[in-house]
Amino acid sequence: MYRIAALNKISPIGIKRLTDKYQITDDLASAHGILVRSQDMRSIEFPDSLLAIARAGAGVNNIPLGRCSESGIVVFNTPGANANAVKELVLTGLLMSARNLSSAIAWTKTLTEDVPKIVEKNKSQFAGEEINGKTLGVIGLGFIGALVANAAELLGMNVLGYDPYISVKSAHELSRTIKIHDSLEDVLPFCDYITIHVPFMEDTLGLFDEKSFAAMKQGVVLLNFSRDKIVKDTDVLRAIGQGKIRKYVTDFPTDQFVNVDNVICIPHLGASTKESEENCAVMAVDELMDYLENGNISHSVNYPKCNMGTSATPMRVSILNRNIPSMLQMITGTFAGMGVNINDLLNRSKDGYAYTLLDIDSHVDEGDLKRAFAGKDGIISVRAIYNTDFS
Repeated sequence: MYRIAALNKISPIGIKRLTDKYQITDDLASAHGILVRSQDMRSIEFPDSLLAIARAGAGVNNIPLGRCSESGIVVFNTPGANANAVKELVLTGLLMSARNLSSAIAWTKTLTEDVPKIVEKNKSQFAGEEINGKTLGVIGLGFIGALVANAAELLGMNVLGYDPYISVKSAHELSRTIKIHDSLEDVLPFCDYITIHVPFMEDTLGLFDEKSFAAMKQGVVLLNFSRDKIVKDTDVLRAIGQGKIRKYVTDFPTDQFVNVDNVICIPHLGASTKESEENCAVMAVDELMDYLENGNISHSVNYPKCNMGTSATPMRVSILNRNIPSMLQMITGTFAGMGVNINDLLNRSKDGYAYTLLDIDSHVDEGDLKRAFAGKDGIISVRAIYNTDFS
């Protein structure tokens, strides 16, 4: 029986996918897996029993990835599961900024009498612009960025794209008329609107700063539905004050922004739809079950993708290790020394870590297996997955 702790409210649609091999528990100290959305896990002490964490969402800055990797805890996320929800909110923010809707609505709510007369007399102060024919820069062409780019083009916008982490060939499906560029410098000066969809990581911390804003058009609209720290707060406030940025639309309100003119603060609603929460929960639960039952890794942020389907042998062995020379030779040699025949094997690496799945022709006691690998350089964890069809 696998025990799963849910640190946030997870959609029942996802929880219902758990089979009778699983039990939801409030006791984190005994959990084999964790389902989480936004709870900050960086100070949580993880039990030795914990094998995996599945984040029902894309961002994982609430999870201590380095500590998880060193402890042999595989961290999953659900890229694309909330993409449509975020795309729709980005388009909402874009249209709100173009038509000055937030200011217009707030002003209208102050009226108490003679409303139609006052509205007709004063509505011109909120006149906006149409987005048709304007140029949108999409920075980041993953699941969300690609959807935004395609939708904006259908609304009549000219779209320029840039992604520092994926090549044009590996980008998600885009309209052939969307122009992809090799640098920010080729995009920023030509855009009336710019929307950010890159992940938050060391390389993107403060990516949009004083230098970036200087390269933009006067009166540009900047939309941030990615992560707050990708935009440098002090620099964007200065650019707003100077009129360089006409509107800043952010899904990450802070004390600095909530009462600033020309800033539209949305209370982190990007993925907050019933459909998105269900999609993320289903994907997170499926990833967690496939890893616990079959050892397969998909959409992990700290270990490599590695999938051997369902085992057709009595036992599968899952080994997490550091990515150092001669590891595979050592692993196969250890099995040979135990007199165990390997039927099939898959080894993958990612940055400083690697993962090996092995199907073997006989049952081996997990304790014996762990003792055989104990103390061997580079080994982080060894797990036996028994095939009940052979019991």
